[in-house]
Amino acid sequence: NRIKILNKMIKSEGNQNVEDDSNFCGSMLIFLSYILIILTFPISIPMSIKIGEKKYERAVFFRLGRICLRLDLPIFMSCVDSIVNVDLRAVTFDVPPQEILTKDSVTVTVDAVVYFRISDPILSVTKIANSRYSTQLLAAQLRNIWHKSLHEILSDKESISHRMQEFLDQATDEWGVKVERVEVKDVM
Repeated sequence: NRIKILNKMIKSEGNQNVEDDSNFCGSMLIFLSYILIILTFPISIPMSIKIGEKKYERAVFFRLGRICLRLDLPIFMSCVDSIVNVDLRAVTFDVPPQEILTKDSVTVTVDAVVYFRISDPILSVTKIANSRYSTQLLAAQLRNIWHKSLHEILSDKESISHRMQEFLDQATDEWGVKVERVEVKDVM
């Protein structure tokens, strides 16, 4: 169901006339690919069967540039199909130290660490070009959410970390990225 909804969203953004023309061409390309596989059977089978992904990876399958369920792919045809492997392991990103102006006009340097992972492989591949890099860029822009005095920052790192985590998680949710934790390491 999620695949169908995503395909509908992608179709609604594009031109429907182009969609109809590409259906016929795409069907013909798939048909010719099957004929080519049958004609070159002994050679094409080893290239058509892919080894399974690792436990910490999920594969997103595309046929002619559209998301395709793995069950819909009896054979992988390299001329019309593509696979994007997505690493689901947690990633640690050390945010570079940033100078932040507090509410009481004191400049402090804040150092933080962000822990995040890909929660939805399909969204992370279709909604943004590089979800890991984009999350790192967003984390580097955290200076915009500091509206506290120096005393509040020094005494309440826990709530600031939680607020930063909520901000990042909300911003990256539509990319299929889950920000698990943010830690404020140093305030100088």
